[in-house]
Amino acid sequence: MPVYTQELPIVAEAEVVVLGSGSAGSTAAIAAARTGADTLLVERYGFLGGTSTMVLDTFYGFYTPADQAARVVNGIPWEIVERLYAYGMVLERPSSYGAGQAVTYDPTTLKVVWEQTVGAAGARLLLHTFCVDVLKDGDRISGLVVASKQGLGLIMGRVFVDASGDADLVFKSGAPFEAAGTDGQPAQSLTTTFRLGGVNAERARAVKRDELVKRMKAANISGEYRLPREEGSIHATPIADVVATNMTRVAYVDGTDPFELTKAEVEGRSQALEYTRFLREQIPGYEHSYLMNFSTQIGIRETRRIWGEYRLTREDVLSARQFEDAIAQCGAPIEDHHAGNNTRWEYVPDGGTYDIPYRVLLPQGVSNLVVAGRCLSADHDAHASVRSMGQCMAMGQAAGTAAALAVREDGTPHRLN
Repeated sequence: MPVYTQELPIVAEAEVVVLGSGSAGSTAAIAAARTGADTLLVERYGFLGGTSTMVLDTFYGFYTPADQAARVVNGIPWEIVERLYAYGMVLERPSSYGAGQAVTYDPTTLKVVWEQTVGAAGARLLLHTFCVDVLKDGDRISGLVVASKQGLGLIMGRVFVDASGDADLVFKSGAPFEAAGTDGQPAQSLTTTFRLGGVNAERARAVKRDELVKRMKAANISGEYRLPREEGSIHATPIADVVATNMTRVAYVDGTDPFELTKAEVEGRSQALEYTRFLREQIPGYEHSYLMNFSTQIGIRETRRIWGEYRLTREDVLSARQFEDAIAQCGAPIEDHHAGNNTRWEYVPDGGTYDIPYRVLLPQGVSNLVVAGRCLSADHDAHASVRSMGQCMAMGQAAGTAAALAVREDGTPHRLN
């Protein structure tokens, strides 16, 4: 633990401090504030939403992928969807791969929805603030060392929620975690998403997925294109003649290494331009399309996974296991974006669901810390299922509620019933 040679100013204090405002962290802040805790949500960017507003435009995980899809996530997560409906900026559609009914929205509108919902709950926001370290007192985190344009400072709290995606607080506090790619299975690849405008939607819809894949393979064989992933998805958005993509693939990257991430960002945007060229030249309906934007940053699927009080496993997923301490359900398939030109899919049998136990949110060795989102305690394959944003939001509601209850009961998240 670094020793700071000068006293750092306290820039903020709260009962519950949530680090990271992605779909998990924003939901956690809403839940904690509604449960009565003085809550502060800390975010390094200038807006809320994380992957939900920076990278993607679709919530997966709300529904099971069965023929008769059932919604398995409700609560605050579905309230966010209803608020998007009020703006007329959301649509529900079958997913491109049968991963369950997709909920596609306008990311720009979602930024405002997150802000409005967090604000209405009574949580405070601190944007443009990056956590660089933690202060500890025994097995407790006493504060966060943060950096901003004003320099270093401290944020003091009683209970902390790590919704950083990368388990930053777990890592900085010295609690155990497993780095993606160290268990014999390479970390899932990264993706730069992009949106295209000026698409002839009717002609584009006529090109089915099998035909798209066939043309991608032929394009690669011709040597005229470089398309690392010979599949991917293109889907409609709430804005007419605008489509969004999930097509690029950057493999073998440590998403916590800034040097590797820098190369990945450059490679991802280069790939996005190549896929745009392919679509314009080879796919009907895209002849006059134009690139509207890249994702704000490259999409990261998997980095650090904590070692929690329980570890969700592949067997738990594929056996549709139920738990006494369940805080959410998931029916999403194992979706492994490994290196190579395709994706591995394995489904929960019979369109079933499995439980997410509360214990996977509780890191070992730090008593006043709970996690939410994709840094939960799970093995590689279980993680490839449970990381959907619908489940991350449900975990966020559980984590935020637990943090507030721990404050109320003058205890820790680990001791809650």
